[in-house]
Amino acid sequence: MRIGIVGSRQYSNKRRIKEFVFALKEKFGENIEIVSGGQKEGADGYAKKYALEFDMKYAEFPPTHYPYNVHCVRPRFEYGKQYATWHYHKRNKQIVEYSDKIVAFIPKDVVSKGTFSTIKEAKKVGKKVVIIN
Repeated sequence: MRIGIVGSRQYSNKRRIKEFVFALKEKFGENIEIVSGGQKEGADGYAKKYALEFDMKYAEFPPTHYPYNVHCVRPRFEYGKQYATWHYHKRNKQIVEYSDKIVAFIPKDVVSKGTFSTIKEAKKVGKKVVIIN
């Protein structure tokens, strides 16, 4: 099972994400893969940190203006492009397509356009979405 973990860059409750990722490992063992968008801060960064720390399968969909890294699912030639805001929306759609379920970590009273873009895309294709504050 592939779980896409997305969320606000302002999400700072790393303990909650750590416990969530650990619970997935406990429940699914080797049959789980954590998927994120590759942001360094916030929910994406914590998802990556703990997936790798717990020696779990991990896949990443950074926007195409980011450099390629070993966790990228897409081929190397798709990265290192000139910055464009639509790269984030394309990335969000790719996360949804690749994942079986989406979990969004959003602090209360925070509007996260990128995270809501991912949630909207997931609902459009009928994927389950869980929102955690």
